[in-house]
Amino acid sequence: MSFSFDIQPIGRFVGQSAAIKRPREIACFSYDDKHTFRLDDSSIRYYYPPTIGADLSKGFDTFEKMDDTADDHLDSLLKTIMAHEEKTGERVEADFITWRGMMTKFMAAIFSDRDRPADKTRFKGTIFLEENHEYKLESQQRQSQQFTQPGRPSQDMMSFWGYKFETLCLLPAPWSETSRDYIENREAEVVTNYAQYCSVVRTGIGNNILILGGEVDAVWDSKPVDGGPINWVELKTSMDIRGERDMVTFERKLMKFWIQSFLLGVPKIIVGFRSPNGILQRIEEISTASIPSKVKREGRGTWDGNMCINFASELLGFLKATITEEGVWRIRRKERSSTIEVYKQEQTGHGDILPDDFINWRIKLAMKERDQANKAEETQV
Repeated sequence: MSFSFDIQPIGRFVGQSAAIKRPREIACFSYDDKHTFRLDDSSIRYYYPPTIGADLSKGFDTFEKMDDTADDHLDSLLKTIMAHEEKTGERVEADFITWRGMMTKFMAAIFSDRDRPADKTRFKGTIFLEENHEYKLESQQRQSQQFTQPGRPSQDMMSFWGYKFETLCLLPAPWSETSRDYIENREAEVVTNYAQYCSVVRTGIGNNILILGGEVDAVWDSKPVDGGPINWVELKTSMDIRGERDMVTFERKLMKFWIQSFLLGVPKIIVGFRSPNGILQRIEEISTASIPSKVKREGRGTWDGNMCINFASELLGFLKATITEEGVWRIRRKERSSTIEVYKQEQTGHGDILPDDFINWRIKLAMKERDQANKAEETQV
């Protein structure tokens, strides 16, 4: 049996946005320079402005690119949640647990017609979502095989430009603790995407509580120790705007930029505008919160922030009402279709989405909560 969620008519998502719960970091983890998982913030990086005029192509031949063909599922996110629950002694309450990238695709789906299948399972009242890995690899292969016009950079080169820009903008320690020599020679640093700092936040969209994990590029100043808002920075690159066509392309990019930062509570996006051949022309600091109103006021009407939020709220509510039992479920939208389908792939179990250690931990935690509740009742009697 399958269930369907109709995207059209999108007019029903117009209006004031559904209630939003500000993202709050509850935990974090790092991948080190060998991409080994660490339960700490050792890979946090600090922002410092890059040198304008830098060649974003420099170092492409020595790029240390991580092999992401293995399916890591939600493992690192779930390990971090387990560690947090062990520390607090309480289960993290959430309707959905997933990566930020998965939710970005959900929120953007109202203004996109691409097929993006995802797999999910329900366990102890929570739905766990992950991107279908086979589809992800096929999509990456199609992109790498796209024909490149003579004289234009390849897809691999343009992807590298984004990592190069990050290298030009990042310091391994606060500015006051970093040598002038390092700051001035960042253009010569070997570019790698192995090390990552990942934030785990609790947030809400409408009546749906979410735990999201996602990479954060840098912090503007320092991470507060009192649990207050963090001045994260998201780093992006884009072609410098030369005319109307470039403006429309950038406006569409802004939707993804905004959603990604909005979901993790990143307040500032720094865009490096480049020339067609990858020379950094200028940078622009953009407040995440200002993007939807700016697009509505000055844009070409390609997307609407409130509609993205309202759409995500209704879609999550639909999934919560539909996926009421265990098993492995598939959610997909066929290319250019206005209908999102949900159907069961496996009648029982959780596939490879949830590792055994997480399942066993949650069972143990549930038994502990039940025992505590029984003791409380006995005390009252």
